[in-house]
Formats: sequence, structure tokens, C-alpha cells
Amino acid sequence: MHPLLKPAGTTGAIPISFVTPVSLDAAGAGLSPAQRAYLAATGFEPKPGKVAVLPDADGAVAAVLFGVEAEDARHRDLMLAGKLPGQLPAGLYRFADGPDDPERAAFAFVTAQYRFGRYKTATAKDVLLVVPEGVDAEALTQAIEATSLARDLVNTPANDLGPAELEAAIRELAGRHGADVYSIIGPDLLEADLPMIHAVGMASARSPRLVDLTWGDPDHPKVTLIGKGVCFDTGGLDIKSDTGMLLMKKDMGGAAAAIGLAHMIMAARLPVRLRLLVPAVENSISGQAFRPGDVFPTRKGLSVEIGNTDAEGRLVLCDALALADEDEPALMADFATLTGAARVALGPDLPPIYSHDDALAADLVAAGERVADPLWRLPLWSPYAAGLESRIADLNNVATGGFAGSITAALYLDRFVEKTKSWVHADIYAWVPAEKPGRPVGGEFQAGRALFEVIKARFPR
Repeated sequence: MHPLLKPAGTTGAIPISFVTPVSLDAAGAGLSPAQRAYLAATGFEPKPGKVAVLPDADGAVAAVLFGVEAEDARHRDLMLAGKLPGQLPAGLYRFADGPDDPERAAFAFVTAQYRFGRYKTATAKDVLLVVPEGVDAEALTQAIEATSLARDLVNTPANDLGPAELEAAIRELAGRHGADVYSIIGPDLLEADLPMIHAVGMASARSPRLVDLTWGDPDHPKVTLIGKGVCFDTGGLDIKSDTGMLLMKKDMGGAAAAIGLAHMIMAARLPVRLRLLVPAVENSISGQAFRPGDVFPTRKGLSVEIGNTDAEGRLVLCDALALADEDEPALMADFATLTGAARVALGPDLPPIYSHDDALAADLVAAGERVADPLWRLPLWSPYAAGLESRIADLNNVATGGFAGSITAALYLDRFVEKTKSWVHADIYAWVPAEKPGRPVGGEFQAGRALFEVIKARFPR
């Protein structure tokens, strides 16, 4: 169990009541005259996110009131309970009245206290929570662990997290769960017919690689996860600006999401044959860097003209997708911090997903809403694929015209998925730019918890 959680039924916890103006009137009967006077004196209004810490006769904390939106509110923040820990003194707490979804609220309560402490000592108070009745403590812990794992990976700067270190993180996870790991490194990528992964990573002194983890019974349905592992992206010869490069340690956020989800699947012992593929590279600049106008083969046999070296994520993914597709998994998902266009369209908090499988897309959007891991489906609009045409190769890695960049990137990837019937691409941001309930500024685990819900439902134990 997570160290900030205590088993259901633990005694001595301070009760937290989730209140609206209507429910506070009803709850008032359970308050002492002194507590009612305290609320009146402090002017507490049960607005969303507001906290009242009520004292007992001796001045110790007796109870907590937490303002929330009404259940039918149009724009409810599903992670609002993440505002609680920062406003509470250290201690042990329990949910007394409400919330409407105790598991989601407990997740927000704990993940709000995440701190990245690798380089700077994080001063944290222990705001502990009793696992709400009816909530699976083990599943809750697994989701929290996956979130912290992904955040840690994204937050680690590139000098300490290159392709080799990303592989080491995968191997550490594999050792924990009894999975097998195989990697193909450097020039061996060419021998293994993975030329695009090699091309993107060949300029760096840190060897590119494909890390391949497998776990589970080979007779179980195959579920394959692919994560973009660009550990730092200079943009290559089409170099980024200084501000554009500043957050590029997070360009392996797709790999972090896939790794986090892999942890959840293995920890839950889901009856699937899991495969995790992470093309791990650094898109650097040197005399060996690939150039705009170069043409490379791909594993699928399609030739690709390089229209822009800063559109490298789809290049490493296309070889990994082609390799995974040969295995014909029952479900395949890729995660990638792929386009700025996705952020322009939907912002940092709402990643677009793309799939030909209508049921999969609908299930993912619904699951994302339930677990506060929101997703939004955008179309694989085939007429836009014409923008990827090249005069000298089978296709270009960027589209002409400058419009619909996230869609055309997804259409590029779509060319490398043929045999897999159920595939989804998530164009995530993997970063929280401004503090939100349950989400500190920094790396974030996006799309993984929603997909876990779908996988768990499709392949039940």
C-alpha cells in the first residue's frame, strides 16, 4: 500500500465532509455551537476548493469541511480533492460525507502530494488518508505508483536520462514483475531492419536503441504498447529555438506513459500477453545528423523523404509500429508527445486520440471521464493524407500547408498499421504547465489510466 494511505477502517482519522451550500445547511445540525460560530466568524463559504478546518474544545483539529460543486455542475473538476492536502495540517484523515467518487478523490488526494526530489530536498508534510470503504487499495496504489513513475521519468533532465538510462528504467520494472527485456542498440538497428530509429539517433554520442519488453502467458490476447522515447529533442538540423528546446527533456513522455501503463497491467496481473516497445533516441546535431531532403527506408518497406528533422517522433514510431503490427496484437496503442498542433487545438490537459475502431475510441473517452484522465477523439481524416505525398519517395514525414498538424501526423503513423484491427494513437503533452488540483507543475502521466480501464474491461481476470 502507498505510504500516504492507511487501510480502510483505521481509527483516529479526522473526518472530511464534502459540502455544497445546500448540504452544509443539512450538515450544520451535526456541528457544535462553537463550530457553527467559528464558521460564521471566519466567513466560510462552501465554494469549490475551499476548506474549513474545525477545532474541538481544546483547539485540536476535529473535522474538515471541503467545498465542492454540485453533482450536476456543468464544469466540475474531477480532481478537485487534490486541493485538500495543501490546505490541511499533517495528520490522518478520512472521507466522511461524499465525495461522489471516493476512488477518484483518493487518487487526487495522494497524487497532489507528489514531489520530484531527485536534486532538491522536497519538504513535505504527511497528510495521510484512510482508504475509503469499497475502494480497492491495491488498484489505487498501482495507479498512484504508475503516475509517480511516469512523472519521475519525464521530470528527469536529459543529462541523467538518455536512451541507456531509459532502458535501465524499463529493465528495473521488468525485474520487479518478472518480464523479459531485449534491446537492439546502435548499428544493430540496421541489421534488425529498424532504419528510422537508427537515422534519428545516429547523430548523438548516446546510442539509439529499441527496448522490447514482454510479459504474461503467450496464449493470452496480445496487447502491445509503444512509447516515443526521444530523450531530448534539439530539432536536429531544423533546430528548435531556445524556448522551444527548453522542455524537450519531456519528449520521452510517450515512453513514460507506456511504461506507467505497463506497470499497471503487470501489477494487476491482467490476463494478457503484454509487449512494450520503446524506441529510445536523442535527436541531436553533429556531422552524422540526418538532413532535410534525405530519403530513408522504413521497416514496412515505404521510403520516407525528410521534410523536417524536427518531426522525428513519427519516424522512430513508424518502425516500432511496423514491427508490432507484424505480431497482429488484439490491441495496440502508441503514446507520443508528437505535435504542437494538438496543444493548439485542445490545450495541454486534453490529449487527442485517433483510431479506426469506433468502439475503442468511445470506450477510451468514457473511461477518461470516469477516472479524470480526459481524452478527445479527433478524426483520421483521409483527404488530408494527400499532404504527405513526396515527389521522390513514398511519403514525406511532414505535410504541406501547415494545417491539421496532429491529424496529418496520425495519418502518417496510420500508414504503418495494417494487420492490427484495434489501434489507438494518443498525442499527449505529458506536462502540467500550471498547478492544478492533483497535478503539480511538471511531468504528467496522460492517457495511461484511461487505457488501463479499457484493457481491464476487454480482458477481464
